[in-house]
Amino acid sequence: MNKKVQLQDLGKKDYKVTWDFQEELFADIVSRKVAKRENPEIVTPNHFLFVEHPHVYTLGKSGDLSNLLLNEKQLAEKGATFYKINRGGDITYHGPGQIVGYPILDLENFFTDIHKYLRLLEEAIIQTLAEYGLQSERSEGETGVWLGVGTPFARKICAMGVRASRWVTMHGFALNVNADLGYFDNIIPCGIKGKAVTSMHVELGRSVDENEVKQKIVKHFAELFEAQMV
Repeated sequence: MNKKVQLQDLGKKDYKVTWDFQEELFADIVSRKVAKRENPEIVTPNHFLFVEHPHVYTLGKSGDLSNLLLNEKQLAEKGATFYKINRGGDITYHGPGQIVGYPILDLENFFTDIHKYLRLLEEAIIQTLAEYGLQSERSEGETGVWLGVGTPFARKICAMGVRASRWVTMHGFALNVNADLGYFDNIIPCGIKGKAVTSMHVELGRSVDENEVKQKIVKHFAELFEAQMV
């Protein structure tokens, strides 16, 4: 079992370019897993990508296109793009001021439980937010991280959607740090009507150092997954 996770910060990068890169890493891990049947000495790598995307809306494979409230012309006017992709979940937004994390892991290096994987990803964000005095939690039946669950002011601060095949993961989470929340007005986020979206800078009343947040996420991810970040 290889507990090392190769950490890369891609900076600001186009969504489709990053998606293609994820697919390359994903395919490499899967091919090594196949070869490992003949040669048990083969080690499968793990990756964790940080990225910031230009304005983009993505729709999961089970999502409803009607949750995008813009047509092609309106998308262009807002400088945004749209992709239908192969992760779980419905529609979400990515853009500047948002920390997007893509763990591309061979879960056989850690544990073979997708439910546990999602809960630990959520926990890494929950523990990170707690360091800023923000009490966040899960909302039953709704993947991601929320504030004010059980109140009329429930609001989502981190969206999650993953794909897993042969115990290899891709896609991941999007944490709103300094994001322009106006872009969420153009969708029904994650297909959930009547629930608000928030960010760290709105909740704290100040802009937040995104590099510092990334360091905290990595720390909690490493602890929860018993991983060695390299």
